[in-house]
Formats: sequence, structure tokens, C-alpha cells
Amino acid sequence: MRPKTLKELASHLDLSIATVSRALAGHERIAQATRDRVAKAAREFGYVPSMAGRMLVSGRSGFVGMTLAVRGPKLVDSFLGEFVTGLGEGLTERGNDLILATVAQGQSELDVLRHLVDSGRADGVVITRIAEVDQRVDYLIDRGARFVAHGRLLESERAYNWVDTDGARAFAEAFDMLYQLGHRHFGLLTISEPMTFRHLRQDGLAGAISRCGDPSLKLDVMTTPRFDRGACIQAAHRLLNAPERPTAIIGLFDELALTVMEEASRIGLSIPRDLSVIGFDNIAAAAYAPPGLTTFDASIRECAREAAAMLVDVIENPGQPPRTKLVQPMLTARASHGPAPRKHR
Repeated sequence: MRPKTLKELASHLDLSIATVSRALAGHERIAQATRDRVAKAAREFGYVPSMAGRMLVSGRSGFVGMTLAVRGPKLVDSFLGEFVTGLGEGLTERGNDLILATVAQGQSELDVLRHLVDSGRADGVVITRIAEVDQRVDYLIDRGARFVAHGRLLESERAYNWVDTDGARAFAEAFDMLYQLGHRHFGLLTISEPMTFRHLRQDGLAGAISRCGDPSLKLDVMTTPRFDRGACIQAAHRLLNAPERPTAIIGLFDELALTVMEEASRIGLSIPRDLSVIGFDNIAAAAYAPPGLTTFDASIRECAREAAAMLVDVIENPGQPPRTKLVQPMLTARASHGPAPRKHR
């Protein structure tokens, strides 16, 4: 007969219910051979331990939570799609599942996060898109919650677990590459929201310009609300139709860079002959937008998997000091950048 309950599975294996329960929970006091035998039998019979049973044995639910804010016409944008996929993969590999708590427009993300943590449904949480000053981080530290942030506060004396990508270094590298190609008039399309990644990437660009010490350099900065598609198009339009147009434009992330490329094509500019464009993230669309967007691969999926592994370690080994990891983005050179137009050299 196919075992349907923990008692039946234990009887089939000729083990005690407590031993089978602890083996399924991964208790180190249960011999590895026994854990493997129990896991194999559970898979063969399709047995899934109940959440209540798991919580009674281990004190954990086996779930990790993440809030998902609805801030535009699409629930999940390209970045979040990659991140959620990687996070789910990383958690599954460690025997955990992902809970997504949706934050409706007009709803407080902090309130949703509080409910997720206080309800006890999740053993830990992952938060993304960290603001320069972020109440979520302070709340989670004060609450003593187990969490990992994808991103960093701009300044904080409080230690916490985070994974981030070195955007400052990437933007400095982008400038150096374009400068060597003869560009002297740059444009930056950025966002108005006070996000840490915005600040760090812009600082990386500004620092590279300052170190260069070339008085002929010029930088035009255009700012737009992140989730207002119409405003993004207008900002790109203003950059491209300025009396003196930049010869190279860097988008804070790929979606802004792709908007610049679309607007440039619409007004008859050739990329990269008339204009060089560089982005950041390396989302899927970057490879297919003609002529192919040069960008920096932020390893979104890998960062999410790293965040998952880090959080599970925190859950399983409470009390360990906070860990951090800064991932170095890699240039993905395609066809959207090239030498400055001759008349601008």
C-alpha cells in the first residue's frame, strides 16, 4: 500500500515516527545513510510532510518570503523576473520554498513586510531595491529577523547580510572605454527615486570623469521617474534633441538605455555611427534590440541564488556574523558603442 501519512511511511521503513520526521527535517543527529534512505522512500511514494509537522519538528516552516511591489503595468519587470527565478532555484536546492507577498499600489511595503515576518509564515526574508535610507532594513534589524538584502544602504553603522553588484566600478569602466574611443560629450539617463544603486553608479561615473582631468569633458544628466514610461521617453527625447547632443549616452539600467536606442532610431540617428549607448544589467532584450546593446552583466540570477544560499545559512546557523558579497559585473560588448563621430573628435 502507498504510504500517505508519516506513520505509514515510518511503518514501511520499520523506523520510529520521530526518526523519520527528523530525517526528513535534515537533523544532523540522524545518520546520513538513514536520512538518504528516508528521503528516497518519500520520493518514491510521493510523500510530502505537512507544514505543521515540519514546524513541530524543526521549528521552521521551510518558506522564505519576499515582497513584490506593483509599481507599473507589469507585476514583474525584466530585472525582477530574473531575480525571482534565481531566488526560487537557490532556495529549492536547499529544500526551501518561496512565498511572494504582493504589495498593491498605494499599499505600504513596510506594512506587508511586517505582516509577513510577524505571521511566522517565513523563516527569513529577502528584500530588493534598497533605498539610500530604507526603513525595511532598520525594521528587520530591530526585529531580529533573518534576512538578506540585495543591495546596500548608502551609509549605515549597522551590520546586516547583503549581496550587491559593483555598479560604481562598471560605470567608471564604461566611461574609460568611451573616452578612449574619442567621446568627450556624455549623457546620463537616470531615475529620480533615491535608490542606492543610482547613487553608486552615478558616483562611479563622476569619479572617473574627475580622475580624467580633461577640461573639454561635458556631462548632461537627465532624470525621470522610474516607472513612468511616458516620462522616460520624454527624458530620452530631450537628451537626443538638445542643441548639442551627447555622442555617448549611458542608461542607469538597460531599460533606459533601450529607450534611448528606440528614440534615436525614431529620429533617424544611426547607432553607433552617430551615437554610442551603454546600459547595465544585461536583461534578455539587450541582446535582441538592434544593433545589440552593449551593457554590463549584473549576474542577476546568480546574485539571487547567492542571496538564497546566504539566507538559508543564516536560518540554519543563527548567531553567525553578518556576511556581505560584492559581485563584479562583466562588460558584454555588442554593437551599440563605437568611436565618437568625426566632427566631435
